[in-house]
Amino acid sequence: MRNPLTSDVARAWVDVDLDAVVRNARSYAAKTTAPLLPMVKANGYGLGAVAMARALAVVDPWGFGVATIDEARELHVNRVLRPTLICSPLNPAHTEAVAAVAARPSIGDLTALRAWLALGDLPFHLEVDTGMARSGLRWDDAEQLQEARNLLATATGWEGVYTHFHSAEQNAAATAEQWERLQGVIATLGRRPPLVHAANSAAGAFGSRYAADMTRPGIHLYGGQLPGLDAIPVASVRARISAVRRIAAGASVSYDATWRAANATTIATVAAGYADGMSRHLSNSGAVELLGHRLRIVGRITMDHLMVDAGDLPVAVGDVATIFGGLVSVDEQAALAGTIAYELLTGLGARLPRRYHGSS
Repeated sequence: MRNPLTSDVARAWVDVDLDAVVRNARSYAAKTTAPLLPMVKANGYGLGAVAMARALAVVDPWGFGVATIDEARELHVNRVLRPTLICSPLNPAHTEAVAAVAARPSIGDLTALRAWLALGDLPFHLEVDTGMARSGLRWDDAEQLQEARNLLATATGWEGVYTHFHSAEQNAAATAEQWERLQGVIATLGRRPPLVHAANSAAGAFGSRYAADMTRPGIHLYGGQLPGLDAIPVASVRARISAVRRIAAGASVSYDATWRAANATTIATVAAGYADGMSRHLSNSGAVELLGHRLRIVGRITMDHLMVDAGDLPVAVGDVATIFGGLVSVDEQAALAGTIAYELLTGLGARLPRRYHGSS
């Protein structure tokens, strides 16, 4: 992308295709045939929680999922009026803070359940640990489940119950086992609340099998690739070339001289570094798109910059590189960094402006 002379002072930014977000949500809903609870936690997977929620309103979701009270507050103060579910265990000391932002808490222990019920008939969801071993009432703790049954017998605010699949993209048998454990817990609790949910993005590949009353897609909405689903890219991270230099064979690049040129070549400095969310694990392994070519990242990624080997390309200051979301997908870049697309997206730095295109 060539644009060397511009009044735009942004050194790097994220282009976000809102139409792609909506398209991904619709494709997931069509496959699972259930209402959506889109996950917009972690600042909408790094792309802007309020912007994602507003764009996704056109698919008529039941509500939105977040991870913290502050995330729920952000939606509340920006008048995102659909229900918000905080998908992290409720701290009993924070019941009033949750109620103040009109959010539904996730309750996964008896102390939190008693604390929430003390507020009256406000809605809540019960989390069941069916094998993730992270939070929730254990499916195999008979004593705890019996006490929960007693407390829930008159709990008019009990709106939902859910679990989280740990390996839906890899292990169909484990997913089926978790689902059966959830059904067993619901039977033990004595009644079924209005909403049962379990399917994350990966579970969408099973169609309606685990869709229940609603689903919780996350990474699929934002362009992450999963088996059996067909997400299209949403985010493109771009940065300008801030310097260009010719170096001789044997010259080193960046801290610790971890890379040396085999031949005379052009080094282009890209104005994005680890402070912007560019993983240092991409040093000497990642790639970017520049002038229609795929170029290797060479040397250590620094706080504010990374360098690429441009060979003999006619690179100029002001040219725009695409770090992922072009010739290099977010999933491929994540693999080159030894991580997952979730981490790259949610790690995008606050100093990168998000530029929205399409639906709003």
